[in-house]
Amino acid sequence: QVQLVESGGGLVQAGGSLRLSCAASVRTFSTLYIGWFRRAPGKEREFVARIPWTGTTPYADSVKGRFTVSRDNAKNTFYLQMNSLKPEDTAVYYCAARRDRSSVYAFEYNYWGQGTQVTVSS
Repeated sequence: QVQLVESGGGLVQAGGSLRLSCAASVRTFSTLYIGWFRRAPGKEREFVARIPWTGTTPYADSVKGRFTVSRDNAKNTFYLQMNSLKPEDTAVYYCAARRDRSSVYAFEYNYWGQGTQVTVSS
C-alpha cells in the first residue's frame, strides 16, 4: 500500500513560484513512478509532469520550461517546483503513484494523494 500526502499549495500572484511536495509512505520508495496531475474548475484532470520518465520529456507542453520535477529518496518525497506561474495554472494538484513504469495517463496510476489547491491571481 502507498499513501501520498501533498503539501505546498497556496495563493500566489502571477509570475510567482510555489513548490509542491508529495510525501510517500512506503518502504520501497525508489521503485515508485510518480505523476503530477491537476484539475482546474470545470475542466478534465490533466497530466503535468512525471518522474522518473521515459522518452524525451517529463512535462506537459503547458508547463515545460516553468515547472521542474524532482525527488529526494532520503526523505521519501517528490517535488514539483513551479515558477513563472500563470492564472491558468490555478487548479487542484495531485500526485499519483504506480510501480512498474511511467505514464502520462491518470487512469494508469493506482495511488493518489488528497490534492493541494494552487491559486494564481492576475
